Amino acid sequence: MLTFLKAQTTAMLATGVDFLVTIVVVETLGVWYVLGTMLGTISGGVFNFSVNRKWVFQPENKSTRAQGVKYMLVWLGSMLLNAAGVYVLTHYTGLVYIASKVVTAVFVGVGYNYQLQKKFVFR
Repeated sequence: MLTFLKAQTTAMLATGVDFLVTIVVVETLGVWYVLGTMLGTISGGVFNFSVNRKWVFQPENKSTRAQGVKYMLVWLGSMLLNAAGVYVLTHYTGLVYIASKVVTAVFVGVGYNYQLQKKFVFR
């Protein structure tokens, strides 16, 4: 249970980084919201890997490089799921992209990211 709570804490912080980057590039730089979502996901992913490796899962005798490759695979799937979810919800339901991002982030974060990080990346 402690690992799950720590992972959710870092996920919230990484989500903050993700959302900040997304909003800044979309609202300030005029980048398309789907590309902004992808850039945010990249930023949040780098933050999340770093913190999860050191604080949450604390793998012993595991190669950072090997975990990095596994994390990259999971992260690419996460980025695609997030971008697709934000696009579908924004384009087809009329939600503003930020609301679409919140809904998508919750489902992808708990249903995909946490599960694969725990069982595949940092095991």
